[in-house]
Amino acid sequence: MAFRSKAYKNGAALIEEGRTYSPLDALRLAQKSSPASFDASVEVSMRLGVDPRKADQMVRGTVNLPNGTGKTARVIVFATGAQAEAALEAGADEVGDDELIEKVAGGWTDFDAAVATPNLMGKVGKLGRVLGPRGLMPNPKTGTVTMDTAKAVSDIKGGKIEFRTDRAANLHYIVGKVSFTDQQLVENYVAALDEILRLKPSSSKGRYITKITVSTTMGPGVPIDVNRTRNLLEDTDEA
Repeated sequence: MAFRSKAYKNGAALIEEGRTYSPLDALRLAQKSSPASFDASVEVSMRLGVDPRKADQMVRGTVNLPNGTGKTARVIVFATGAQAEAALEAGADEVGDDELIEKVAGGWTDFDAAVATPNLMGKVGKLGRVLGPRGLMPNPKTGTVTMDTAKAVSDIKGGKIEFRTDRAANLHYIVGKVSFTDQQLVENYVAALDEILRLKPSSSKGRYITKITVSTTMGPGVPIDVNRTRNLLEDTDEA
């Protein structure tokens, strides 16, 4: 049995067993129940009614959160020449080609996102075993394989997040920090939810979103009513 701190238990006691909450109330409760002494991240976890083993049911995308993520993402860029210079000017944390590729191949993954120009993907593709499992492999579908490296870096550092279903059809993404206002968190939640709904595979049958939970770093999960998908900015269970 996992050890739970007193702060965790106190936070968990605030959540009514068997109840699901509106997104706004769930986010407020997640903030209130956070046991961390630092500014914890707020993360949403979803279970989707898709079969990720089928290519046409893989849900993957990106979204620019209107209020950012609350942290500055560390971005590396595989590029040379003008694209490398543009990435550095945009704030990339590290830029390079062969030397950077060798560094990552050696196991270095101290970054949150990777961008690459198309001409280097033949070399970067060899990093699949290192970047793939961590969801860091550049991909044209998410805008991280591009000649416009400056825009890619700016978008990521400005609050662009990437999400994709795992083997169990679960999907996770950050919507901000505990220090955010509840309105900022729900605005970010709505932006991501709308994009996930837009990406529903046409071949997926039955209920698309089967479970949603919001939690903070080291905090208890708060279940969200999966039927609440519209008019959420003012939606609350409170009378």
